Amino acid sequence: MTEPTSSPRTVIEIERILQILPHRWPFVMVDRVTEVVPKEVVRGHKCVTMNEPWFLGHFPHHPVMPGVLILESLAQIGGILAYASDPFDISTSLMYFLGIDRAKFRRPVIPGDRLDLEVKVMHHRENVWKLKGTASVDGALCAEGELLASVVDRNA
Repeated sequence: MTEPTSSPRTVIEIERILQILPHRWPFVMVDRVTEVVPKEVVRGHKCVTMNEPWFLGHFPHHPVMPGVLILESLAQIGGILAYASDPFDISTSLMYFLGIDRAKFRRPVIPGDRLDLEVKVMHHRENVWKLKGTASVDGALCAEGELLASVVDRNA
């Protein structure tokens, strides 16, 4: 499957997200993509609920979404942006998260929050992407970072 996921500003529902991303429950961290401008920006969200498996231990009497999972949400929606920008065959390729720079956490994310995700392309060359991501709740910045990712052969 090599067709682009969307034209600019197209909503992508969960069924299509699951076709693009290799992740499955409980590790799908994007519920909806609300806007895609290929080669520029993607926006969407993750609805954080009390039944997320990590809340059993993080923390039992004060549930907080782990920061690494907020970054994972940004990486996943960034993968959707890369696919929409430069489609690859998802049956033979996937995107690997290579690294994070300048990650900062500003406020906790708790059950009931809608985690709004925005990722912009900083640089793209061949199969390597550098992206800038921000995660917020009700307009308040929760986390940010620069992500590095690469499209690779599934069999490599």
